[in-house]
Amino acid sequence: SEFRHPGPMPRRAELKLSKRTIDALAADGRDAVFWDRDLPGFGIRVYPSGRKVYLVQARGPKGSKRATLGRHGKDLAPEQARKKAAVAIDRIKRGEAPLPAKPKPEPTVADLAEHYMRAHVEVNCQSATVKDYRRSLDLHILPVLGEMTLASVERKHAADLHYRLRDTPTRANAALKILSHMFTLAPGWGFETGGRNPCRFVRGYRERKRERFLTRDEYRRLGDVLDEAERGRMSVYTVAAIRVLMLTGCRRNEVLELKWDDVDRTTGELRIRHAKTGPRLVPLTPAVARILDALPRIDSKPWVFPGRGADGRLVNINAQWQALCARAGLEDVRIHDLRHSYASRALALGESLTTIGGLLGHTKVRTTARYAHLARDTEIEASAKIGASIGAHVLHDGTGPA
Repeated sequence: SEFRHPGPMPRRAELKLSKRTIDALAADGRDAVFWDRDLPGFGIRVYPSGRKVYLVQARGPKGSKRATLGRHGKDLAPEQARKKAAVAIDRIKRGEAPLPAKPKPEPTVADLAEHYMRAHVEVNCQSATVKDYRRSLDLHILPVLGEMTLASVERKHAADLHYRLRDTPTRANAALKILSHMFTLAPGWGFETGGRNPCRFVRGYRERKRERFLTRDEYRRLGDVLDEAERGRMSVYTVAAIRVLMLTGCRRNEVLELKWDDVDRTTGELRIRHAKTGPRLVPLTPAVARILDALPRIDSKPWVFPGRGADGRLVNINAQWQALCARAGLEDVRIHDLRHSYASRALALGESLTTIGGLLGHTKVRTTARYAHLARDTEIEASAKIGASIGAHVLHDGTGPA
């Protein structure tokens, strides 16, 4: 409704507002208001352009109020307007707004997604996770479900979304997890979902956990190409960042976001402020300290690994990493595989899963448990060596010492 400053109360009219009389009304030079004879306060405003708009005006406990009801012909027929006017006049006399407030549109999946990103993901998650969630929403969830109201989303819709992504099980499960979490949190934000989560009972796909660990020979080859790259055109900061990733098992952003203030030589620790599982400390080993000592510092930038990006630090080193792998003859190796390789080497050296979980910043035992089979492999290898050593003395089959 459109509220106007009310003028004087309408005078008693002799005109019956009907389709015939309204069609014959015209304004001469300026808009004019014509009031109905039978329903006081019901009128129509006629503009010089020919546009005609129904209106009401009445006096109530809060004074005189006027409101428009809609356009003649386009929005309302005369009898429809008359009925609407009678209700509006009665509301005014009872001290209410002439017209009830329009009901708010039912929230859609897109509405919930925006609130979810703003109120939960951006508040609680690291920047890389925020980007991943936004990508999953924009590419997979919203194109399919975005315009649907929350109450209309059923299990079959969630299952269909999941099935669409069956060729990429990890992405399918991630999209299902995000959608489910949105619906779980929705009631707490006042979103009505019908009291159900459409993702319930939709079973995720089995994911094949990727396991790629560098061998001793691959470590040597990568070390050689890093030496060559440092002497060549590759940035010394990029080379140093990759070496630190290899030597600490840290995640890529944990290293690239390091500032010199985070390097505590007194305690011998690196402060990781924005780790995936929260702030943590990483030992500053002599090997890492030597790498950092060799780096030229730029006074105008606080970053250990400065770059040309808008925020002044290295942001993306994927292209350089791929070039190094190609030169080293390493196939299908991601930067994150350096973290897995760190854990693998630690197990080979006899470190416990608990110790490795602490070094990698895991907060859940099951996260580190994915390396348990490597520990078993190490145990089997050690058992074979020990057995062979003892067997050389106790087994008289000609294989022992002379």
